[in-house]
Amino acid sequence: MPNHVVVIGSINVDSILHIQRLPQPGETIKMDTFSQAAGGKGANQAVAAARSGAKTSFIGRVGDDANAAFMRGELVKNQIDTQYVATTVGTQTGQAYILLQASGQNSIIIQHGANFEVTPADVQRAADLIQSADFVVAEFETPVDATAEAFKIAKAAGKMTILNPAPAQKDLPAALLKNVDLIAPNETESELITGIPVVDEDSMRASAAYYHELGIRGVIITLGSKGSFISLDGEATIVPAFKVKAVDTTAAGDTFIGALASVLQTDLKNIVTAATYASMASSFTVQKLGAFPSIPMGDEVRAALAKIK
Repeated sequence: MPNHVVVIGSINVDSILHIQRLPQPGETIKMDTFSQAAGGKGANQAVAAARSGAKTSFIGRVGDDANAAFMRGELVKNQIDTQYVATTVGTQTGQAYILLQASGQNSIIIQHGANFEVTPADVQRAADLIQSADFVVAEFETPVDATAEAFKIAKAAGKMTILNPAPAQKDLPAALLKNVDLIAPNETESELITGIPVVDEDSMRASAAYYHELGIRGVIITLGSKGSFISLDGEATIVPAFKVKAVDTTAAGDTFIGALASVLQTDLKNIVTAATYASMASSFTVQKLGAFPSIPMGDEVRAALAKIK
């Protein structure tokens, strides 16, 4: 039976500026091309979970503009339950402006729009949905108090929670952290949260210890092209990345989170296998442009993994 994944998070239209490199202060450079695609960290994670076979539901908000209809349509097209995607009148749907360099690296500017209108009351209205989930997943492109409420409801019902603390915030509230089962920052986010630069395995272990001391059972620190570091129940493992030519890293981390949630057991015992699957899914994402357009189907990921066994 597939996992039921509930994502609380952001819905954005991505405007992608294709450039050779970032401009220096005061410098004007030309843009090679411009494109738009569906995105948002939360929406990306939901699509990744759905395309990997999970029953997927979404809690979030859009504005009352044309982008709202576009994004609702894209979520439904990916078989994501949008019953709890609300509309904020007089507000724009979230947008992201992505500076995509020729190297494949990106820099992102977020216009939160309706994403920052998600409230604990929105979450409470979706309590039955959360209580039916296997995993509840959240990031920080929507208000933390709404995420804290979702995780509180999930834990009271014995459900598993995954926090992707991105964009990273210092001094995370105890009301949220006490209900986190698995935290999954990248190395930059982890350093901002813990104050520990992630430079080698010793620093990864020290970072994991920081989270464990907060009561968080599982830790995954994603390391880009170097893979991911996993710490769970006293065991630490590095899962290597799959080497591919990256053309756009947009949504790679989100694909990892969504794909992971789709195959992870609720006891977390298959976390290394699940992270390997998620890593392969991310390797597909970086080989294509855009967020939604680049996220692979589960059959593609499983076939690629079968070839290397």
